[in-house]
Amino acid sequence: MSSRLVVRTREIDPIEDPLAYADPDRPLAWLRRGDGIVAVGADVVSTVRVPAGTGTMRSAAIAEAWRALTDGADIDDPLRLPGTGLVAFGALAFDEDSAADSVLIVPSRVIGRHRGRTWLTSIGTTDADAETRPYGPHWAGTVGPGAQSPQGYQDSVRAALGRIDTGELSKVVLARDLTGSIPAGSDLRRLVRALSTGYPDTWAFAVDGLIGASPETLVTVQDRTVTARVLAGTIGRGADADADVAASAHLASSTKDLDEHQYAVQSVLASLRPHTRALAASEQPFLLKLPNLFHLATDVEGELAEGGSSLDLVGALHPTAAVAGTPTPAAIAAIRELEPFDRGRYAGPVGWVDAAGNGEWAIALRCAQFSSAADGIAVTAYAGAGIVAGSDPESELLETRVKFRPLVDALA
Repeated sequence: MSSRLVVRTREIDPIEDPLAYADPDRPLAWLRRGDGIVAVGADVVSTVRVPAGTGTMRSAAIAEAWRALTDGADIDDPLRLPGTGLVAFGALAFDEDSAADSVLIVPSRVIGRHRGRTWLTSIGTTDADAETRPYGPHWAGTVGPGAQSPQGYQDSVRAALGRIDTGELSKVVLARDLTGSIPAGSDLRRLVRALSTGYPDTWAFAVDGLIGASPETLVTVQDRTVTARVLAGTIGRGADADADVAASAHLASSTKDLDEHQYAVQSVLASLRPHTRALAASEQPFLLKLPNLFHLATDVEGELAEGGSSLDLVGALHPTAAVAGTPTPAAIAAIRELEPFDRGRYAGPVGWVDAAGNGEWAIALRCAQFSSAADGIAVTAYAGAGIVAGSDPESELLETRVKFRPLVDALA
């Protein structure tokens, strides 16, 4: 590969379904409310993989590799919209010790949409054409209890509460897994499309076999403006309008959930301050309504300091209290001991970055990892809940069931 990448972005006629251009087996996609970016086909220019045990923080290694790759790139981008020019898709492991690789992938061609405008970017190639690939037949998959059974999960919650009582922790987020399989040759774009249309206000993503629909932005950078949305505190939607109102009122007044949310907000602010200017957060959380649940949410905004990029902020922010706990080192240690599996990229950063350091990054939630297996394609899905003083093991288990629903429904 030439050390000097040539990148060309050109506006094209509107495209109704960008996912139709993606690779059916390994789609690369980032979509929200119909806008976003999708890699055309399976050709890639560069893939940066960072395993555990490199001796440096993986996000820092990826950020350095990205700077080297973009250095001196010849970029012709008259549109200058989010996702135009030289871009890469990324998914990072939750835990530095995870056996899963952190990855950054630069595709050779990208189709994007933003507020009614559509473009095609060619990266390191003179091939500026893009052809649709017919969707494969509909398929269905099933998942069941994985390494962590429902009873085992409640036992882990009780163990965590014991550590909170002794003062070792203020909060820890514990997850459980579901495992299963789907038929070999399944067109994974169908899952991405189902999640994107069913949950339009989430980030629907597909990166290196990790597919999901996350409601939680980790950080966004555009023209040096930094924004982040913190979610912590959850309740399931009601069966009717009255139950819905009752559920939202309960969440808005729940001391347990408000405390959990405040931990998460303070964690994000403390992590961003060294990298930003004029950082501010809304004083009170608002209720974010999704098709299956309510979240407490707070928006944060600031200005990126000179020389920084969205990847640098990813490294500073991850893991947040919303997906790990407080204090972070003790929470990570508890997760390693109380979860009987490797999270892989679940609850890690997922998103994209461009040559100027702009990017959109979410926390990989409501997701599953897909990988080749002898009898088809293996699926491992994850969902978690924040454990604080006063948490009830049965209620936390129920919360994970609600969070599994988007993916389980889409698989079925």
